[in-house]
Amino acid sequence: MVNRRTFIQQTLTAGTALLVPRAGATGAPAIVLAQQTLPSMPQGVAVGDVADGRAVMWSRADRPARMFVEYSTTASFRDVRRVRGPAALESSDFTARVLLDELPDGQRMFYRVLFQDLTDLRRWSEPSAGSFATSSASGSRNVRLAWSADTVGQGWGINPEWGGLRLYETMRRLQPDAFIHCGDTVYADQPLLAEVTLDDGRIWKNLVTPAKSKAAETVAEFRGNYQYNLLDDHMRAFHREVSQVVTWDDHEVRDNWYETRDLSRDERYQVKSTALLAARARQAFFEYNPIPQVATDAERIYRSVRHGAAVEIFVLDMRSYRGANTENVQRRGAAEAALLGPSQLEWLKQALARSTSTWKVIASDLPIGLVVRDGPTHFEAIANAEEGAPLGREGEIADVLRFIRDRGVANVVWITGDVHYCAAHHYDPARARFTEFSPFWEFVAGPLNAGTFGPNELDGTFGPEVKFNGVPAGMKANRPPSEGLQFFGTLTIDGTTKALTAALHNLEGRTLFSVELESR
Repeated sequence: MVNRRTFIQQTLTAGTALLVPRAGATGAPAIVLAQQTLPSMPQGVAVGDVADGRAVMWSRADRPARMFVEYSTTASFRDVRRVRGPAALESSDFTARVLLDELPDGQRMFYRVLFQDLTDLRRWSEPSAGSFATSSASGSRNVRLAWSADTVGQGWGINPEWGGLRLYETMRRLQPDAFIHCGDTVYADQPLLAEVTLDDGRIWKNLVTPAKSKAAETVAEFRGNYQYNLLDDHMRAFHREVSQVVTWDDHEVRDNWYETRDLSRDERYQVKSTALLAARARQAFFEYNPIPQVATDAERIYRSVRHGAAVEIFVLDMRSYRGANTENVQRRGAAEAALLGPSQLEWLKQALARSTSTWKVIASDLPIGLVVRDGPTHFEAIANAEEGAPLGREGEIADVLRFIRDRGVANVVWITGDVHYCAAHHYDPARARFTEFSPFWEFVAGPLNAGTFGPNELDGTFGPEVKFNGVPAGMKANRPPSEGLQFFGTLTIDGTTKALTAALHNLEGRTLFSVELESR
């Protein structure tokens, strides 16, 4: 037996020869020797949205090339299947995705991605290999999900001397079945400096590229932010072995963005249309993440990912359909109060009601009860710091919570990031101003490699209680990753009892908080 880590290392170092079909051949493959001009995959490979026998494979070539994926249930590729993918061309920055379907149930799948040079069909890349777990339809085995948010923010980039994006390696060692990135996958609005002086006088040294030297405005500059993060060895290794479920938040475009935001006074931007920046950022987001097209909407990010009978993940998009950030006290129905928007709100309710998985995990890019401000009087997230009846964006959440209660949707938990610390919140109508819901948990985790902040003020509308807070009160803002206050969470579902254990972990992987929730 060969474990997945050994298999990957052996495949990546197997030499310069690759078995590929000779052009026009119908028999056994021939050996084509690698040359200096072979295609390569500088950003590695990734797998996304593994659900009910399907998976999205992603990679990027360094030139016009056609993507191929070979996959098998064995590390020896004894039962190998090959899928011919699309051409990676200039129009997509040489990124490409392949949808694998009819995958076997509950298996560790081994794969290798390769590219064929479209300017010389005799030239093939060396394979980039990895593995991932498919879901179990029966739900009889344990399932572990991990989540976090906030990669390379507040001036803290890849510091090779410190060890790079170390939290990705910590999570990889746990080998979760899937990882949910709850947003701020890049910080396109925040350039990096080569050196940052820490409080104790030491120097934090950032790797800096042209794309990370200014706020992104062009499609190429947004792409460059994703390319920058993928320079890190830990992130690429994590992506090879753990499937992704990705959404976005604000920093993929610009801090606290909405389409009508006025940029006339923001000297960082020559482009003054937030809507145009968002369109360019969305293109790069889809190009650089293993996300499938949802239905017929090429721009839709919200979706569900069903990991068999154990759990279904409901991925929210709280950016694309929101109104402007205001005092957030408009009554329900006002356009300014939109956060999910009517179509996404209705989709979420009906998708929750249809779900046959034991656990329903709502992956949100913003917290429910934590107060997140946008200036002294406006609000960025859901809460409005008024502990009365739901107003403004709180109306959409009240609608969802009431629906969950009235339709008897069981075993719902919320996970999120955004606020750059970890916490566990329990919501109960007995403590709330709005009472038409069943008790539930919300778990917060992050950052992955960004400044640490918090804790935030809580709004009492939905009756939250802090069960755990991962940072001390009065902590100085924007703590660097080197202080160790970087966090991720896990949700582990027992295949026998169906109980869910939610846990919060630090940079070293140590469990800081854990709670077991029984299914009903």
